[in-house]
Amino acid sequence: MATSQLTASSVSVPARGFSSFEGLRTSNVKFASVGGGFSQRSFRGLVVKAATAVAPKYTTLKPLGDRVLVKIKTVEEKTEGGILLPTTAQTKPQAGEVVAVGEGKSVGKTKLDISVPTGTQVVYSKYAGTEVEFNGTNHLILKEDDIVGILETDDIKDLKPLNDRVFIKVAEAEEKTAGGLLLTEASKEKPSIGTVVAVGPGPVDEEGKRKPLSVAPGNTVMYSKYAGNDFKGTDGSNYIALRATDVMAVLS
Repeated sequence: MATSQLTASSVSVPARGFSSFEGLRTSNVKFASVGGGFSQRSFRGLVVKAATAVAPKYTTLKPLGDRVLVKIKTVEEKTEGGILLPTTAQTKPQAGEVVAVGEGKSVGKTKLDISVPTGTQVVYSKYAGTEVEFNGTNHLILKEDDIVGILETDDIKDLKPLNDRVFIKVAEAEEKTAGGLLLTEASKEKPSIGTVVAVGPGPVDEEGKRKPLSVAPGNTVMYSKYAGNDFKGTDGSNYIALRATDVMAVLS
């Protein structure tokens, strides 16, 4: 298989509908061609910068309403054994430190302040918020409701869920079929049953009061198969954090 390269100058993009390409940077990219269809030329590929960069002249960023500003935890670049991970193999971080909060929100006639103070280590939903590069560091602006829970240790098993979130230790996947056949990893069905480890205080009603959840720690529950956020503990156990409405039944 021949390796071919193209130059950016050979790639034309119609100007119509594109006001600017600010935030794009270049990187070297190689393409493999079949049958030598491309000539040997150099290509400069465009890579979109995910975070919105805030100019250095702005020294303060104040979230509004029920939003919080979280300083994102640095992604792990190596395994515990010291092996360098490529960018594609690095797990997107879902944790960080709250560095600024908004003024809160109103529920009915009740004014609710942000319940997570600055300095708190939190875990948030995987695809929540807007990423911002501020003071040279990656941050995330997100709704308080997108915060899954508070984490006071380095082990996810100690997560304290917020609001209507339920934290569950996932049951082990079946290793064999009912007939005794050994299942491969690819054929094992993702379990949707687990044991409740911790629950949040419940959602807030229009009077500003918490409504307790209908499940409690120790319950074995069945939950919606594709709901929530998955985590792995330091002991290798699998956990999931989801909303109480995604819990379908209690098993006994």
